[in-house]
Amino acid sequence: MSLKTRSGVKKRVKITGTGKFKFAKAGKRHLLMNKSSKAKGRHKYGKSAASCEVKRISRQLPYGR
Repeated sequence: MSLKTRSGVKKRVKITGTGKFKFAKAGKRHLLMNKSSKAKGRHKYGKSAASCEVKRISRQLPYGR
């Protein structure tokens, strides 16, 4: 029996070459004119998953790693 991949996680999370989970930070879709350049700049680069979240994400992406 094959395991199903969570489609929401599949769309949002990428796996790096070293096996870490990378995703975009929240808060850079709309209402950007009210945010400072500094606040917008903080969202420029992706973020990698915290160590406590890795197990949960791994379960949702059974064929990812």
